[in-house]
Amino acid sequence: MLDFITLQTTTNNATVISLIYAVLLAFVLSTLIAITYEKTYRALSYSRNYVQALILISIVATTIMEAVGDSLARGFGIMAAMEVIRFRTNFKDTRDIVFIFASLSAGVACGINGYDIAIVGTLAFIAAAFLMYSSPFGASSFYDGMLRFNVENERENKTALEDIMQKHCKSFALITLRDMAQGNRLDYAYQVKLKKNVRHDDFVESLNKIDTIKGVNFMLQEATVEL
Repeated sequence: MLDFITLQTTTNNATVISLIYAVLLAFVLSTLIAITYEKTYRALSYSRNYVQALILISIVATTIMEAVGDSLARGFGIMAAMEVIRFRTNFKDTRDIVFIFASLSAGVACGINGYDIAIVGTLAFIAAAFLMYSSPFGASSFYDGMLRFNVENERENKTALEDIMQKHCKSFALITLRDMAQGNRLDYAYQVKLKKNVRHDDFVESLNKIDTIKGVNFMLQEATVEL
């Protein structure tokens, strides 16, 4: 049976069994990190290749650290080899960089035979990622969405519009107001937050009851989704 304590003893030349153990552990931990990234992803530009890279980069880091061992000369040699490679991948989301570092850290810890550090660190990272995903921490949206429409420039229309907004909205803010049809119509754009028990379709239906209103468009805004 494989002795876990024996595997954690650092030697100048890693045995085949300890190398296999380190690579397999790196694979398992990085797979958990990749699954966590997939389950907690909230943006739109999802990349399957990136998720696979999270797993592969951990194995690469483990292999490099096993190859270096305690040899300073090997370390300088690998650094010189890495200088030849130019990494030009741009990350749009800093969260993607964090997951890359998490996978690298797990691989490096496995490569130096710090298995307990790799396991505890990875599990702590995964727990924190799911906690951040489940909590509203960091959300800064104060509105449900943006409302756009145009209506004839008449006092009764403005009065009816104000009554509907006051009845259905907890808060609203005018973004833009511009003339249309040589001033005969007005184009409005609002940011709105509906009251607790008001449904979006009821709100739009109430607006459509204004006789001269056209082009009612209510675009919902999700605070946790980023482009």
